[in-house]
Amino acid sequence: MNIRPLLPLALLAAALLSACGSTPTSQAPAAPYRTVQAAQIQRAAVAPAVYEIAYSARQNTVFVASAGGFGENAPASKLLRLDPATLAVKGELALPLRGFGLALDDAANRLYIGNTTQGSITVVDTATNQVIKTIEMMDKVKGADGKEKYEHHFRELVIDSANQRVYAPGLSSDGSALYVLNTRTLTREKVIPGFGQVATGIALDAANNRLFISNMRGGLYEVDTRSLSIRKHHAVAADQLLNLAYDAQGKRLFATDQGLASISERRQKAEPGFKPTPGNRVVVFDADTAAIRASLPTGDGPIAPLFDAQRERLYVTSRGAGTVSVFDTRSQQLLQTIALPAHPNSLALDSRNNVLFVTVKNGRDAARGSNESVTRIAF
Repeated sequence: MNIRPLLPLALLAAALLSACGSTPTSQAPAAPYRTVQAAQIQRAAVAPAVYEIAYSARQNTVFVASAGGFGENAPASKLLRLDPATLAVKGELALPLRGFGLALDDAANRLYIGNTTQGSITVVDTATNQVIKTIEMMDKVKGADGKEKYEHHFRELVIDSANQRVYAPGLSSDGSALYVLNTRTLTREKVIPGFGQVATGIALDAANNRLFISNMRGGLYEVDTRSLSIRKHHAVAADQLLNLAYDAQGKRLFATDQGLASISERRQKAEPGFKPTPGNRVVVFDADTAAIRASLPTGDGPIAPLFDAQRERLYVTSRGAGTVSVFDTRSQQLLQTIALPAHPNSLALDSRNNVLFVTVKNGRDAARGSNESVTRIAF
């Protein structure tokens, strides 16, 4: 999810609204890959302020969060249900707060929605299309300006079904924390501090009871999901680690390293001697050691990586370039670049039918409040 237009935090606004010279390792050659033809790409403008997206195989439905708008007479936030074949809107659910991030527990018919700027998580029953509960995850605190605000903002959510939890990094330029929701009691279970400035990326290794968190200051953390404590902290040679995806078989972490010049310039002014890493790439980490295995160039401003283990593919949206990159994860070679202007954002996969769904944000020339898009790519 990218929330650049909405959050006032200086570094976050640049990041979200978000060894260096490693080269891809030579492995087995890429399998034959069929180029996407124009007829296999569909696009529909569905609602204003669309953010994250999820595909339900159980209900054969695409869920999309529309944050609505701000101010008087702005459209309300809602959850859309789209037909995965046509992208037609087949249902809507009004949300009590502005929804951005989505995490789907398909087996349990539950969808967890991060209310990014409002310190809470909303739970939806996807079978009945009803809001179950909105859980307040934090209280407001008084800022230096005397105004009350939420200490942290949420982006992505990750479900840990085995431990009956949802994990949500709470990001801040003043220091980030991990919020833990108990999905059995629907209450906040714990808040874990200590994740540095602007923690955004998250990925779960369920088999090994560990959770990975990254931040926009070159920090990569490993959390023990049994004790709910930080097990490891690595300072890595990649500055702006926005989102993560995990390869369980290869024990690899795929991380988008944004490389936004505005963030690098701020750091260079604030931290004499700071030298930014290249950015505009996916960094491939060894999950056990945090060593960099490879650096895969993308378009400008990469946002979301999605790993398809079945087909050994990695899909990456690049907000600035307006593209989706497709990599073969065996050879780590770029297979294809798909243009989806203006700003491709979040991804979901129908793995059975090999269909990728992408939310696409409007460019600056679009009318204020106009509908944003969902794109369907059939491989």
